[in-house]
Amino acid sequence: MRRTLILLLFALASSAAQAEALKGNIYIHDPSIAVLDNGLVSFATGVERAPDGGTPRTKTSPDGITWQEAGALPGGMPAWIVRELGFTPRNIWAPSVFETGGTHYLYYSASSFGRNDSAIGLMTNAALDPTQPTAGWVDQGLVVRSRAGDSFNAIDPFRTDVGDKAYLSFGSFWDGIRLLELDPASGKPLPGAEPMPIASRGGGAIEAPAIIAHDGRFYLFVSFDSCCRGRSSTYRIMVGRADAIEGPYVDASGTPMLEGGGTELLASTGRTIGPGGQEVFERDGAPWLAFHYYDGEDGGRPKLGLLPIGWTAEGWPTLPDLP
Repeated sequence: MRRTLILLLFALASSAAQAEALKGNIYIHDPSIAVLDNGLVSFATGVERAPDGGTPRTKTSPDGITWQEAGALPGGMPAWIVRELGFTPRNIWAPSVFETGGTHYLYYSASSFGRNDSAIGLMTNAALDPTQPTAGWVDQGLVVRSRAGDSFNAIDPFRTDVGDKAYLSFGSFWDGIRLLELDPASGKPLPGAEPMPIASRGGGAIEAPAIIAHDGRFYLFVSFDSCCRGRSSTYRIMVGRADAIEGPYVDASGTPMLEGGGTELLASTGRTIGPGGQEVFERDGAPWLAFHYYDGEDGGRPKLGLLPIGWTAEGWPTLPDLP
């Protein structure tokens, strides 16, 4: 009887550690996930030079496993972006969805490769419907701007609320990742708030920040190395932690993330090449990691990955085996 119980517990633990393979239309780049009562919605980087203006694309799923395309957000490239940047970007990058009080906030970025002449904008939706995820969005304009000569790049936004305060983490290359305090209601920066550095590789490749709280600590997830090269991509997902959202963040060896530190969480393995562009979201009270990877057995096409986050005895995030 005891042996049977041990085998049963082992089987349950093994099944809990496995992630289910996703199905349907999972071609995506820079995913962000909204979890609603009657389904999930993903938002992702738009298609370059598409007739829709390259606005964020959406997909829907009833269960987080099977996904279908739901179209791009309407309205084309926001006019304020063209006026602000002085050119028309090819598409909108890395939208990030956040919900509070029933309103969904969708942060997004506009730029061009190799430049930090960039802007992060915001759309809001008071009644996001997973059956019509492109409906109801109202553009709220500029959130934060970077220009040539700045030490940061205003792309790859992610919002984290802590009590009655709100923060936006963002950044790519240059001098790394920044944190900016927001007005929780408007989703815009508090008057006088300045971006503060929280992670850097001294000008090297670091981007796509996402911060979650767990057991009294804050965990900063970032992507290191090269994105967007198909099978040649070297993206990998790194993490550090801190006792306060402002930092200082350190990796498992104690190296500060402001000095290039980061503990590797997920890197290329098998057909899963260059995982990154990640975000964290909560589903059924538990944290999940959303990311894209390049499928080495499907021409290097970018696809959606979703994995539940577990925790080691030392309080570091861990992931199950890839499906």
